[in-house]
Amino acid sequence: MNILMLSSTFPYPPTRGGTQVRTFHLLKYLSQHHAITLVTQREPDVTDTEVLELRNYVDNLIVFNRRKDTSESGTLLEKIQRFYYFIQTGTPPSVLNRYSSEMQTWIDNFVEAGKCDVITCEHSVNEIYVRSHFQKNLRTIVNVHSSVYGTCRNQLKTGISENRFRDRLYLPLLRRYEQRYCSKFSAIVVTTEEDRIQMQEFNPKTEIQVIPNGVDLVSFPYRTHDPNGHRIIFIGAMDNLANIDAVCFFSNEVLSEIQKLYPDTTFDIVGSRPAPEVLALKEKPGITVTGRVPSMVEYLHKATVCVVPMRTGFGIKNKTLEAMAAGVPVVASERGLEGLSVDGSNIPPRALRANQPTEYVTLISQLFENSQLRTKLSRNARQLVETEFTWESAGKRYEEVLTSTGC
Repeated sequence: MNILMLSSTFPYPPTRGGTQVRTFHLLKYLSQHHAITLVTQREPDVTDTEVLELRNYVDNLIVFNRRKDTSESGTLLEKIQRFYYFIQTGTPPSVLNRYSSEMQTWIDNFVEAGKCDVITCEHSVNEIYVRSHFQKNLRTIVNVHSSVYGTCRNQLKTGISENRFRDRLYLPLLRRYEQRYCSKFSAIVVTTEEDRIQMQEFNPKTEIQVIPNGVDLVSFPYRTHDPNGHRIIFIGAMDNLANIDAVCFFSNEVLSEIQKLYPDTTFDIVGSRPAPEVLALKEKPGITVTGRVPSMVEYLHKATVCVVPMRTGFGIKNKTLEAMAAGVPVVASERGLEGLSVDGSNIPPRALRANQPTEYVTLISQLFENSQLRTKLSRNARQLVETEFTWESAGKRYEEVLTSTGC
């Protein structure tokens, strides 16, 4: 098949963040059996070397420069104008801001010339490039990494919204937007059952498939030994709102309580593009903010515990799967463990579940004290990833959706 993949985020190297990781590994799998044309955008931090390296994984790479994101900035008048434009067009400012008319023209010409059999939008933000009439002549797929409506609703519910007034206004508009754009697609792909239920409510007649994220087991090998100690880690792109909230919550409400019990406890925040509020956490005792690192797994293998204290953000978390694959015991919230069977009847313990500060303190203390519990969680978690969450498995299922003739 000739597959046209659309990604407004540059998916290389596959360490930049969850969106890039999923996109890269799915295209890498598909490229073994199909001709891939990837249309993407590069930000200023994408190097020419990275562009050249990505070309090795696709038959045709088309790169456009991405303009600066201004969807959250500007004067009050500009923000009001964006809101009214959202009402008029039905498309959120965050989607419009990524839009490239040059990229749209290229896609239109490519499709009209009949050069592809299927189009995939890698993340729902790319739906803007797909015309409603495309699905009359070819299969159109949207790979929804997480529901924008569900995420906004959750942020309001948990109180971590950056702008509650704006998001209350946006919420019904996002519901309408998500319902509308999904109608353009032959099939919808989501990462969790929770998102499938949400999308099915919007589009009861649409084909919806759940394809979870995976882990590159070569890049995240199982640790060779237990480092002991009192070293905690969080991994993830540190300009992401959900990740920023997670590390600020843990640093401000949990870490100091653990340090009262174990004074030498350290907390490594490992990930690219740390926001100012994340960088400010370095002033607290025991906290290190690394920024982007060459190898995430090296930091994981040195950690006693990995925390995933997410309070918002839908979908399976790559950071959780990667820590589990590396053999690091995980303590995570409901959001951090979404889509994963880690505890319960007839399920061997694979991670520990915490939501409140006291729960984190109790469970992390247990892991600090109990090497046997660390070993049990470590082995069970790795086994789960090996059997259910590899990119090869995800790639096979994605290929089935792309090559299907429909319901």
